[in-house]
Amino acid sequence: MPDPTSSLDATSLETPRLLLRRWRSDDLDGFAAVNAQPEVMRYIHDGRTLDRAATAERLATYQRHWDEHGFGLYAVEIKETGELAGFTGLAVPTFLPEVMPAVEIGWRLGRAYWGRGLATEAAQAVVAHTRARLALRRLVSIHIVGNEASARVMVKLGMSLERETVQPDTGRQVRVYAMDLADFAEGSETAAVAQPSVECR
Repeated sequence: MPDPTSSLDATSLETPRLLLRRWRSDDLDGFAAVNAQPEVMRYIHDGRTLDRAATAERLATYQRHWDEHGFGLYAVEIKETGELAGFTGLAVPTFLPEVMPAVEIGWRLGRAYWGRGLATEAAQAVVAHTRARLALRRLVSIHIVGNEASARVMVKLGMSLERETVQPDTGRQVRVYAMDLADFAEGSETAAVAQPSVECR
């Protein structure tokens, strides 16, 4: 597959199983279904599910983030079926002021898509594109204590635990993982893990 350096501001990324793309208006119902699952939302913010109206507000926020920053959260689509699995991508974690300024990599997939390595595959594509084409030297990732599955993805990306703290608006304990992108030298074993074959479009 083409090298990820082919596009500076990729609006989509492609991996063997996934298409990561900008959000469309017809994604609302699929994403609302993801946000309505208690298992999925247990470790998101205050743990409450989101209804369709709240999901629509989130999608509008994601679109604005892309417009303001030139990067953001991608919708994750299963290539074989065209199903919307959830999202992965980059965001500015203003909800945790103590880590600012920062850019966070995150993901959220529907329950049916857990346990298949999809979150890792999608996040690796984002890391590869970020290293190759975005002027970012560091990424963080934040999860609520107890969400060990999410922590495992962070470790697979090459991130290390940086601190434990409390999210001010919810009072929940969180862990902050971080990675310095400049540490991943071309040709290293770690770089091979963090840079899967990915096509940018």
